[in-house]
Amino acid sequence: MDKKLASARTGAETKRLAEARDRGINWKKWGPYLSERQWGTVREDYSETGDAWNFFTHDHARSRAYRWGEDGIAGISNDKQNLCFALALWNGKDPILKERLFGLTNNEGNHGEDVKEYYFYIDSTPTHSYMKYLYKYPQAVFPYADLVETNGRRSRNEFEYELLDTGVFDDDRYFDVFVEYAKAAPEDILVKITAFNRGPDAANLHLLPTLWFRNDWASWIAETSRAARKPNLRQIEAAAGQSTVAATDSVGGAFLLSCEGDVPLLFTENETNAERLFPGQRNESLYVKDGINNFVVQGDQNAVNPERQGTKVAAHYRMTIAPGQSATVRLRLSAAKTAQARTAQNGFGKEFDQTLAERLQEADEFYSSLTPSSVSPDAANVMRQAIAGMLWSKQFYFFDGDNWLDEHHSNPLHAGYRHTRNSDWFHMLNEDVISMPDKWEYPWYAAWDLAFHTLPIAIVDPDFAKDQLKLMLRGVYLHPNGQMPAYEWNFGDVNPPVHAFATLFLHRTEQALRGETDVQFLREAFNKLVLNFTWWVNRKDRFGKNVFEGGFLGLDNIGIFDRSAPLPTGGHLEQADGTAWMALFSQNMMELAVELAVHDPTYEDMVVKFAEHFYYIAGAMNQPDKGGMWDEEDGFYYDLLRLPDGSGTRLKVRSMVGLLPLCAATVMEPWQRERIPRAMEQLAQRMRRMPELQQNIHVTGPGHYGVSDRGMFALVNSERLRRILSRMLDENEFLSSYGIRSLSKVHERDPYVFQVQGQEYRVDYLPSESNTGMFGGNSNWRGPVWMPVNVLIIRALQNFYLYYGDNFKIECPTGSGKLMNLFEVSKEIADRLGRIFLRDEHGRRAVYGGTEKFQTDPHWRDLVLFYEYFHGDNGAGLGASHQTGWTGLIAKTIQLYGLLDPQKALEVGKQAAFTQNPK
Repeated sequence: MDKKLASARTGAETKRLAEARDRGINWKKWGPYLSERQWGTVREDYSETGDAWNFFTHDHARSRAYRWGEDGIAGISNDKQNLCFALALWNGKDPILKERLFGLTNNEGNHGEDVKEYYFYIDSTPTHSYMKYLYKYPQAVFPYADLVETNGRRSRNEFEYELLDTGVFDDDRYFDVFVEYAKAAPEDILVKITAFNRGPDAANLHLLPTLWFRNDWASWIAETSRAARKPNLRQIEAAAGQSTVAATDSVGGAFLLSCEGDVPLLFTENETNAERLFPGQRNESLYVKDGINNFVVQGDQNAVNPERQGTKVAAHYRMTIAPGQSATVRLRLSAAKTAQARTAQNGFGKEFDQTLAERLQEADEFYSSLTPSSVSPDAANVMRQAIAGMLWSKQFYFFDGDNWLDEHHSNPLHAGYRHTRNSDWFHMLNEDVISMPDKWEYPWYAAWDLAFHTLPIAIVDPDFAKDQLKLMLRGVYLHPNGQMPAYEWNFGDVNPPVHAFATLFLHRTEQALRGETDVQFLREAFNKLVLNFTWWVNRKDRFGKNVFEGGFLGLDNIGIFDRSAPLPTGGHLEQADGTAWMALFSQNMMELAVELAVHDPTYEDMVVKFAEHFYYIAGAMNQPDKGGMWDEEDGFYYDLLRLPDGSGTRLKVRSMVGLLPLCAATVMEPWQRERIPRAMEQLAQRMRRMPELQQNIHVTGPGHYGVSDRGMFALVNSERLRRILSRMLDENEFLSSYGIRSLSKVHERDPYVFQVQGQEYRVDYLPSESNTGMFGGNSNWRGPVWMPVNVLIIRALQNFYLYYGDNFKIECPTGSGKLMNLFEVSKEIADRLGRIFLRDEHGRRAVYGGTEKFQTDPHWRDLVLFYEYFHGDNGAGLGASHQTGWTGLIAKTIQLYGLLDPQKALEVGKQAAFTQNPK
């Protein structure tokens, strides 16, 4: 290729990001914003009992119009989800079109809800100028009933019954269906669908690329502010060899979908088939949501509109594909103005293929520029697919709390309301593209997940990462009392407060990338985070003792009790993790205030406020004897059960709860102290007056500075740090070959048992699936490795290294005789996390365990899934199979440690990106 042309194209994706940021060119208006499951979600639940899974089932989904969003396979939409495009398929044998992904509900799965499909996010740029998706579609009848019935018979102690186990992929009788998107312009999207027959015989396949409008015109909306004039899709005359649909919408504008070939277009309405679902009711329209399904599968010629118009349309491509061969379909979705400016002859000409090839090459160049040269091709592939999963997991999320509660007769603003789920959140109006943990299993946001998402997203799109953080702090998300919404099943539950940590991380990232400070972002985030901090102090520190209850805190079933429910003993829990989170929150807010004080000296007072909060929390947490959470005998932190009579007892479950205090560690650089002389003097006076505040914690200040004159705010002093690390780095306790376990393996041979009124409560080490349904069958913090808390531990170790340098070394693993400094320990943990995904010396990936298809088949082995959590002993993926969400953090660890020449690790460790130091 011509070097000049290559040079001209270098940085094309970076230029698009800059155009979106600086010139308002909306390259991100169209993207993968469709959910992969809208059925079974809380927003679609209008039952009396709040049983979302069973009110709106997968079986209903093909026939019932959604109220709050749409779903599809490999789908895209605009950023308000007015107009949607996705792929439907039929193998000529299934009882229904494959229009959406199938899975088990929470009650059907023996380990909770679970998608039972094989699909992969292969690639995406941050502007979605290029995207690639793979769906593996069996040629035999899809085993819907078998999956439900067999899983239903299995106990929690048995493996899940997966799609591969059914035999439907035997002899490779399936299609690999690749969907690629490329943008010629912000609203000119090229679509290429390629189906490969992997089987030994010729096989029939129906490809039905589908375009439809989200239903915001139905009668149930008529009385609300969301009512809109009904849009329209209709077939229009097109150039020879094309079939074209005109989409007209008063909100989203006019678009054309051009389909290569003289292909039949099947029209219906995106409206509920009431006659099928609710016997005795009549349809509002002759043509309903499942009309295309009924035409193709059942041969009902009257199911689609002969006038070739409606609100849902599919192009019906029928093909027979020889073994080992492929067939390709090309389409183009364009704003009408863009399409009209393009000559009819070149819509699918050489320019189409050239644009697709260019966008792929630009994506290659973009990722090449972000991937360290020392990273292996396999690690680069894992990093790129992890980020692709993050970008594909964006979803348009629509929730109008006031309207939803009205429809449930549960709006507290109206007389006679009945309390129901989220009644206290009537102020919410969420209508944004949000980074989801998973678009099938978790097609809703979770606040602490989202904060962690921003770290890997910032590798490719720091602007989107910042926007995501700001979302949760906006007035239509943040509760008026300052609480951050947790997640849709219960907005009022409590997630760990990690937004300040993420805000600081993004600030440092932007400083490094652009050499500038977004003061407005910092100020807006800080001021809202003050509200959230105040909510924590007022609501979760019940007696004003600077110890925090928190409740659920996202760690699900890590303890012996359901921490969201009243305790069987009475009293309350003083939580080591909740208190540690608040110590870290205080440190992060202090450091944000230092940054803002450079631009506004009044923020020095806030430095003092949050530093003092940290000292008070540390003093309360580290009280001696039974008053604190530190156990001197064990050298570990535990939750404290405070009984009604005021007495307390430590619940000696050796878990991630006791490791999190380690994570409240923040370095203070000399240049930071120089920025805030008045605050430093006030804090020095406070320490002179109340020296007991520094008892048992890391002492900072003159005479106690570390390497390069650095100070340290930390809950643990050097002695306690060493004792905690000796357990954390013990392979018979927390240190797995694949990262840090969430529960010590000591509880495998010595379960923790607690008796209450003759009833036994216990915690066993469970390296894989949960044996309790406390928070749903697939929520397990009793042994597996979880990515986000591992990253927090890595960050803490890096900060301790900045302070101690080579002056602090510890055995890693414990008992091995091998001494490491703390940066080397952090890298060791990161390397172990990497082993989950990377091929070992035998070419196998731990994430796939004993599933041979994924380990050895050339069409499977390099496709990477990013699970919710990982087996504590063998690294196999567990829980949600597509929760790239916070597991996408692996991309950040690969990038970070790939930057380091092992020989120079000690020299450049102080620049490690997980620390909160720009120098």
